[in-house]
Amino acid sequence: MDQKNIVQIKPFKLVKYFTFTSLIVILLGSLALSMVIAHRAETVLLKKSEDYALLMAENLNHQVFLQFIVPAALQFGQVIQLRNKILFDRLDQVVRNTLHSFSVETVNIFDRNQNMIFYSFDKKLVGRKGLGGIDYQQALLGKSRSKLIRRGGFWEMLFGAPRESKLRTYVPLRAEKPLSSIEGPILGVFEIVQDLSEDYRTITHFKYSVIVTSVVIMGVLFLILRLVVKRGEEIIQKRARERLLLKEKLGNAERLASLGKMVAGISHEIRNPLGIITSTAELLKQKLAKTDPEVDLADVIVQEANRLNSIVTDFLDFARPQAPNLMPCKVDEVIEKNLTFLAPEINKNGYKVHKQFATHIPEIQADPGLLYQAFLNILMNAMQAMPQGGAIYIELSTRGHTMTIIFSDEGPGIPDETLDKIWEPFFTTKDTGSGLGLPIVKKIIEGHGGIIEVENSPKKGALVTITLPAERVS
Repeated sequence: MDQKNIVQIKPFKLVKYFTFTSLIVILLGSLALSMVIAHRAETVLLKKSEDYALLMAENLNHQVFLQFIVPAALQFGQVIQLRNKILFDRLDQVVRNTLHSFSVETVNIFDRNQNMIFYSFDKKLVGRKGLGGIDYQQALLGKSRSKLIRRGGFWEMLFGAPRESKLRTYVPLRAEKPLSSIEGPILGVFEIVQDLSEDYRTITHFKYSVIVTSVVIMGVLFLILRLVVKRGEEIIQKRARERLLLKEKLGNAERLASLGKMVAGISHEIRNPLGIITSTAELLKQKLAKTDPEVDLADVIVQEANRLNSIVTDFLDFARPQAPNLMPCKVDEVIEKNLTFLAPEINKNGYKVHKQFATHIPEIQADPGLLYQAFLNILMNAMQAMPQGGAIYIELSTRGHTMTIIFSDEGPGIPDETLDKIWEPFFTTKDTGSGLGLPIVKKIIEGHGGIIEVENSPKKGALVTITLPAERVS
């Protein structure tokens, strides 16, 4: 492929690289977007859970103060009595009745003086001190605080899917003043624990679903684009090869045209002296026939002059191919005429001709004279390939709008290294010959709009297949 074709393909490669890069950028963008969406979902979930905890704490504060603290203070004179089962059961009933419709894992209530739990869903925690931490201290100052606690293995934490996610919210427990918006003193601290593990797992699954979907879609797009790009490359490369071949053919045609003009001029100059030599040799033979025993030398002159004239005729036919004079033509009759002309040679060397013609051979539009010349050349090549004699097979058939003529022989076939060169002008493997026989045959067949193919037969010998159009069958 020449430099020009390479330059033409480069822009397409740039498009390919740009497209693949775009796919990668889109994939990375999709992954980043999924991470942003997941992070946003986690933020919204945390905010909603905090608001939810504050709503529960507000409701719980109201119910605990009115239904437990006030009655307990009136009945017992104090609120906190850790071992008083009546007080604990009463508070437990108030808390559970208040939170029965809320989603909460556990509730702890701290006192305000000793950082001690005086109520919990887990009775083992009742009476324990120092579990509040800094969030408890902030709640005593009137500030609600929340913190997310996540637990899991290294890989679980790395990929954002911890085994456990819990939100702990600390809210001050206040005394309420009836019919007043003024908050009373802080009596303790609520610790409300919500299990958000399932919600975070749902968000993580959503994130992974977005990532997997993006990867699958990008993979499908990549495969489709790869196929399209590959097909485009094949088309461009095919067209580049076709342009190159066309350029080579054009160059060959120009060289052959120049050569044809030269050959035509030289042939005319050679043909005239050859005619004089031939006629002079024949006259010399007649005069010396009765007196000179070496008269056979005149025959040699005539034969060689005729051979040179035949070569010159080939040059002229190749240099200035005749346009076919189309007329109704019976191809089987043309072949029979060829065989009649070659009958002496066939009988002399023991050739056997096997014909297989279709029952009905219609007329086609063709030039009988040019077809005769083409078929004669093919038959003579077959005979020359079998100097000791052999079988020649001729098949003639029609199918649809085409007519097929097949010539085959039992010779040694054509060597593979020369099979691709048989259409080159002046290429020959014979000691005598111009190397223009098959090129002339090809021009004749193609001039009729047909196709000629030469190959080695699977069994033995060479196989020549000619396909001619038969649209105008009469």
